[in-house]
Amino acid sequence: PKGYPDYMLYQMVTVMKGGEEVKISKRAGSYVTIRDLIDEVGRDAVRYFLVSRKADSEFTFDIDLARSQSDDNPVYYVQYAHARVASVLRQAGIGFHDAIDRVAGADLALLTSPYEDALLRRLDDYPAEVAQAAREFAPHRLTAWLKDLSQEFHSYYNAERFLVDDAALKQARLALVVATGQAIRNGLALLGIAAPLEM
Repeated sequence: PKGYPDYMLYQMVTVMKGGEEVKISKRAGSYVTIRDLIDEVGRDAVRYFLVSRKADSEFTFDIDLARSQSDDNPVYYVQYAHARVASVLRQAGIGFHDAIDRVAGADLALLTSPYEDALLRRLDDYPAEVAQAAREFAPHRLTAWLKDLSQEFHSYYNAERFLVDDAALKQARLALVVATGQAIRNGLALLGIAAPLEM
């Protein structure tokens, strides 16, 4: 069926639910399929969790964590960063379709706070991270980068105002917000994961 992978090769995956391991028995015929996980937590969460580790490493898939709407859930954390970007742009009266054009020509030299510096540096790493993830068949590199970028953006969002009176600074900050949103959207698209505008 559409939306479900045909196959996936993985090491042992331990599935947890309600704080306990879901018991799997070949003899009893009890097992958990990818379809079961998708039905439980959604396609985006399953995909993100499975590609967030090397395929040859064991890991625990925590259903309760994958369902949670908290900073502890990495896919929620990244998607929420994108939703925050969308919220800032809505408040600024900027639509996604024309966001890049609306902030073109911004004076990025005005971005001098430590939060802006950290975010700019993280964004600068994006092309190299994507290239290395592709070379090494290592999508977990991209999930880690997205989580780090989201952390930088959430810190920035909590520390600074974007819609300030200084028009040039406002334009520069909005350009950084637009670039962050574009990078999150692109990274999630490479992983086949949605970038919601609201959460």
